[in-house]
Amino acid sequence: MRSLKRDMAVWVGSTNPTKVGAAETVFARLGVHRVAGLQVSSDVSVQPLGVEETRRGAVMRALHAQELGRARGVMGTDTAVGVGLEGGVERAPDGSGWLIGVACIVIDGQVLVGYGPRLLLPPVAVAAVEAGEELGPVIDRLSGLTEAKAGIGAIGWLTSGLVSREASWVVALGAAAAPLFHPDLYAAGPAGAG
Repeated sequence: MRSLKRDMAVWVGSTNPTKVGAAETVFARLGVHRVAGLQVSSDVSVQPLGVEETRRGAVMRALHAQELGRARGVMGTDTAVGVGLEGGVERAPDGSGWLIGVACIVIDGQVLVGYGPRLLLPPVAVAAVEAGEELGPVIDRLSGLTEAKAGIGAIGWLTSGLVSREASWVVALGAAAAPLFHPDLYAAGPAGAG
């Protein structure tokens, strides 16, 4: 994997300020300060259900952001990094529902994935999601907030502000970025193969 350069362009597959802010935080730690959000498709449901669909949404957002960023050429073309962040709901065998977050970084043909915290959702929220609603509006209705997903988010509201939505995305994206922080340790590839 090529080392990161300060002039690299990082394109986030969302214009949501919590997602772009998380990318700015993580990539600043890596010495990269050119981060911008783009509206792209996740190619999954508006409300992904399960880890696999949520992961697929994050990967597709990262790929689409990298492709669109390169096409725009505003911040550079050959060094574009794509970032995708996708929230989902996972139903457990016991009937409980969990808020999940998956982050993806696409760089040099590699797809790096990380996971954020899992949070138990209230049964009323799980029932609404299973009835076809997106979690964001459900949380708005339950909390009395407007556009919570662009701010505190479900995780922030349900933890009474202890864990912000942006902080949860920093965790997921930081986990995905581990090979970028320590490329020498990951040079052998997954599970030491190579």
